[in-house]
Amino acid sequence: MRLTQIGNLLQLTWFPDFFPVNGYLVMEDNELTLIDAGMPISVKGIMTAAEKLQKPLTRIVLTHAHGDHVGALDELKKRLPAAKVYISERDASLLRGDRSLRAEEPQMPLKGSVPKKIRTVPDVLLHEGDHIGSLQAISTPGHTPGSMSFIDQRSGAVIAGDAYQTFRRTAVAGTLVALFPFPAMATWNKELAVESAIKLAELSPAILAVGHGNMLTEPALEMKQAILKAQQALQKGRS
Repeated sequence: MRLTQIGNLLQLTWFPDFFPVNGYLVMEDNELTLIDAGMPISVKGIMTAAEKLQKPLTRIVLTHAHGDHVGALDELKKRLPAAKVYISERDASLLRGDRSLRAEEPQMPLKGSVPKKIRTVPDVLLHEGDHIGSLQAISTPGHTPGSMSFIDQRSGAVIAGDAYQTFRRTAVAGTLVALFPFPAMATWNKELAVESAIKLAELSPAILAVGHGNMLTEPALEMKQAILKAQQALQKGRS
């Protein structure tokens, strides 16, 4: 596991050279918030990193319910029973293994690995604008119907889950990157993904931290270019 720290944000990366999967520890004054629970093998690395920071891990926040973001959840909750688990109200159903769509949603099949055996029940169901310590929740549907991103109001860092990827190339969810196509293949709705990517870019984040790939500082230009390519791909698909 590779560790990369920028300010109050510590990125934990498994398999960084060929299939990077990231989780993040957000350092508060007296506690830690974990964003995304990686894979089942991620438990040891998460626990070790938290112990080295010498602060209790009190929150587990999930950007969305795909398997590579929730894989260690049950074991983490077992080891940290007092830690509260947060996920969007919408993706809470995916966490239960329910792939059904709501009537108001685009009726396109969900994609990606939706877990079937997660036992943990979220403690808090998130909505747009909710606060979790220094983080504010941002609804960014597209990759999944209930995908959420989070902005650290101290630093301007945005933790975006799979709304973007930065491995091989910075791209919006749903935009195929030939050398790492998996986030695109797991994206539910490309139109909503582009809208969410624009929403995040308009926040002018100081740091972009994603589920797959390195953190970017001063990411505005790369985000703009990624949005343009995604828009062009959508237009081409409609023509």
